[in-house]
Amino acid sequence: MNWLMGQILRKKVKVQGFIIFDDFGHLYSEFAKEMSAWIAADKIKYREEIIDGLENAPEAFVGLLKGENFGKRVIRVGHK
Repeated sequence: MNWLMGQILRKKVKVQGFIIFDDFGHLYSEFAKEMSAWIAADKIKYREEIIDGLENAPEAFVGLLKGENFGKRVIRVGHK
């Protein structure tokens, strides 16, 4: 971390985060309403991968970092 901060300071790099709710938070309710309708109408497709069991979470996380996942990776820790 010290090396990185040193590089940023020496090279006068500007670092800025992006928090969506800072600029667009007031639009979230409209987004949620429209997106829900699009998903219900099958206009939006999404993929999720469900991995069962908390004991599989470490391996699933490593796979996530290696790019082995597709879409959203979810760890299911209990059943209804």
